[in-house]
Amino acid sequence: MMNRRTFLKTACIGLPALTTYLEANSAALSTAKQSAAHKLKNWVWITINTNRTDDDWKKLFATLRESGVKAILPEIYDGRNAYFPSQRLPVKTDILGRILPLAHAEDLEVHAWMWSMPCMVEEIITKHPDWYNVNAKGESAVDQPAYVPYYKFLDPGRPEVREWVQGTVKELAGIAELTGIHLDYIRHPDAILPSGLWQKYNIVQDKVYPAYDYGYSEYERKKFRKKYGIDPIEIKDPEHHEKWVQFRLDMVTDLVNHYLVPAAHARKKMITAAVFPGPTLARQMVRQNWGVWHLDAFLPMLYNNFYEAGPEWVKKQTQEGVSATRKPIYSGLFIHNIDADAVATLIDNALAGGASGISLFSADGMDAGKWDTFRKRMAERAVSS
Repeated sequence: MMNRRTFLKTACIGLPALTTYLEANSAALSTAKQSAAHKLKNWVWITINTNRTDDDWKKLFATLRESGVKAILPEIYDGRNAYFPSQRLPVKTDILGRILPLAHAEDLEVHAWMWSMPCMVEEIITKHPDWYNVNAKGESAVDQPAYVPYYKFLDPGRPEVREWVQGTVKELAGIAELTGIHLDYIRHPDAILPSGLWQKYNIVQDKVYPAYDYGYSEYERKKFRKKYGIDPIEIKDPEHHEKWVQFRLDMVTDLVNHYLVPAAHARKKMITAAVFPGPTLARQMVRQNWGVWHLDAFLPMLYNNFYEAGPEWVKKQTQEGVSATRKPIYSGLFIHNIDADAVATLIDNALAGGASGISLFSADGMDAGKWDTFRKRMAERAVSS
């Protein structure tokens, strides 16, 4: 047995070693916390403002970097005009060329935000009206768009449309300084809007109504009839017809997986998308089955106020997204018209749900107080990790 003298001798010898051990592990713990902070990747959507000067961009990018943002999503194609030197789209001005070096100077990734299915390009409207999506009433989105005039959605299953959208991805992927391509509106028109928007459009959508039920172009109807022996326009309960529902989900999935992802990856670019919550709600609301897409990351738009839901809803939807894919989920938060405390609560819920970071919509909705809160929350997250 160890006597008192032996114990004291051993203790005296062991104290320096113990101190060294604790110091080493303290340093390791600190390094682990810093590493955890770096693993969180935060994004910001930036709507295009052609009046921003270079100094405006510099100030914005410096604020983003100081606040813990790593990636920016500037709106580079809005379905009508390109803001990069495209050889196939109407070009308004080359904003991308201006901001790339300014963003890189602040060590920010640049992911070009492009609209996918809405197309207001006059040449396409005039020459290819048959490229557009059609609702269950037989109304084409080209001349009777749902909700708002810019909802001129293309048919995602048509080969010519797929090649057209792929062409934009290919062009962007060819820009060496670009980190990635970010897809928006990669879906059908909304079959059901979030309930918080019903009053805005003076509608009630307690079910899917024919005027908002899309996927019925002549091309798709013929394709479905050939495969299953029935014209989908004749289906009595299209919302619960499994084959017809899946057929429309696959229109978008095949476009993403077989056309857009390969086009981006061929040039070693990341490709991501702004998607609807879930993906349970996404499948129901916009026929978007993003859980099976081959993208590099997902930025679900968890705009809880649109759904008349509290901040805990953000946590729930983030959890479902995380469970649906092995790729990172960056929870999209709508931060307009709320204060800094509300922003903090949304961030906490998103991270508690397992998000790999935060996506803010949008830069214009932030102010000094919100940025300060965002920066502190990210720092606190690093300490607690």
